[in-house]
Amino acid sequence: MIIVVGDLVTDVLVEHDGPVRAGSDTDAVIRVAGGGQAANTAAWLARAGHAVTLVAAVGDDRAGRDRVTELEAAGVHCAIQAHPGVSTGSVVVLTGATERTMITDRGASLRLAPDHVTAAITAVPPGSHLHLSGYPLLHAGSRPAGLAALTAAADQGLTVSVDAASAAPLRSAGPADFLAWVRGTDLLLCNADEADVLAGPGSATDQAGRLTAHVRNAVVKQGAAGAVWAGPDGVAHLAARAVPVVDPTGAGDAFAAGLLGAWLAGADPETALRAGGMLGAEAVSRVGARPVPL
Repeated sequence: MIIVVGDLVTDVLVEHDGPVRAGSDTDAVIRVAGGGQAANTAAWLARAGHAVTLVAAVGDDRAGRDRVTELEAAGVHCAIQAHPGVSTGSVVVLTGATERTMITDRGASLRLAPDHVTAAITAVPPGSHLHLSGYPLLHAGSRPAGLAALTAAADQGLTVSVDAASAAPLRSAGPADFLAWVRGTDLLLCNADEADVLAGPGSATDQAGRLTAHVRNAVVKQGAAGAVWAGPDGVAHLAARAVPVVDPTGAGDAFAAGLLGAWLAGADPETALRAGGMLGAEAVSRVGARPVPL
């Protein structure tokens, strides 16, 4: 069992061709779909055939109910809090072929409760794994829940992975504090921007190596340029791979799911990186952050 703790939101995907024309009109295709780093990773894990539970918070509203229904249809077990009087979080995602910018209303995600998280983790069978999205740790309202997840996992003897989530809120929360919160984690995943915040400038190999002073294993994702894994057994690399990119939204979440599924099944770091790369490549080939329903 893999238990994923973090965010479940509505994504408003704005797919535009060319720069946004500030103060005027920009042509775009707009779609509404389920999103949230934790929820996306859970959906990709389920797509790959893994038993997965998502722990998150939504509003007691139509959007929250729709988001849960989507995930359950995708094979994700949902341990979701529904909070009256607060809206389900939503994110406007401005996306093109090479980049995406997110404008975020975290909504009910900030109400994720420590006791709810602890109860969900305590209920999983022995030998399970916790994957924590960094978002709960990066915001004061949800930070106690994120910390409770790490504590409960340690108490239960679970292995733990953490995704660093997003560079700007990571910088605001404080990289030293974040690294203190996740100290001793089995695996930390971050992209190039997040690695710059947490490890300072340098090559991905150097950054991953520096992060192993805080966690057991570290992965630095570089998008199309590949990825680097550093840990007790040395360094592994995922070579650059050119694939057609339609939308990068959710690619890192898919990568995390592929990597985790392989690594938890006993794969070595190089094999786990390749598995992550395969799901990441599938994710960028279509619009949206979730796998296409089978």
